Amino acid sequence: MSESITAADRQQGVDQRLAKGARSRASIARHAADVASVEGLTGLSIGRLAADLGLSKSGIATLFGSKESLQLAAVKAARDVFLDQVVTPSLDEDSGMPRLRVLVDRWFGQVTAPAFPGGCFRVATLAEFDSRPGPIRDAISADNRDFLTFLSNEIRRAQEQGHLGERNADVIAFELAAVIGAAHTSHQMDDEWGVATARAIVDNLLS
Repeated sequence: MSESITAADRQQGVDQRLAKGARSRASIARHAADVASVEGLTGLSIGRLAADLGLSKSGIATLFGSKESLQLAAVKAARDVFLDQVVTPSLDEDSGMPRLRVLVDRWFGQVTAPAFPGGCFRVATLAEFDSRPGPIRDAISADNRDFLTFLSNEIRRAQEQGHLGERNADVIAFELAAVIGAAHTSHQMDDEWGVATARAIVDNLLS
């Protein structure tokens, strides 16, 4: 009996350490995404994060192993934030036009009230890694492709409901992404006329 209790206690201790490690990793990755939104993923360093968070370099290195692993974790953290703030809330709406409008409104909301200090993480990192082959570029590209596929599918469902005409859904999705990306750049450059113009174009695309 005592041996089984000791084994159970030991397993519980291991589980608690794993859970604590996972929480620490998630917290560090989220801060890494904040930093990367301003300074770029290439500007990330274990030393910088250690200083910001009051942690040891060795502790962060143990959790992530390498700068590339840290960068990939930041990309995933940013993806999770985007899903939580933009995609998931839209799923409460009926598929098609109702969901599409909420999705686009919340997406555009990330322009004027971004989740990250440097603005839209996706826009910033797509520009940063468009000519840098490797795992980071692949992860950013896959995330962007997944979202555009989801967006295109909702556009098609809206068209099945009689909205948005007969234009190619992938083209509409591309246009929305381009215009909202331009709105992000305008907002970061304090060009509110550009933001307002982008909003008008988005509304016209959905009319």
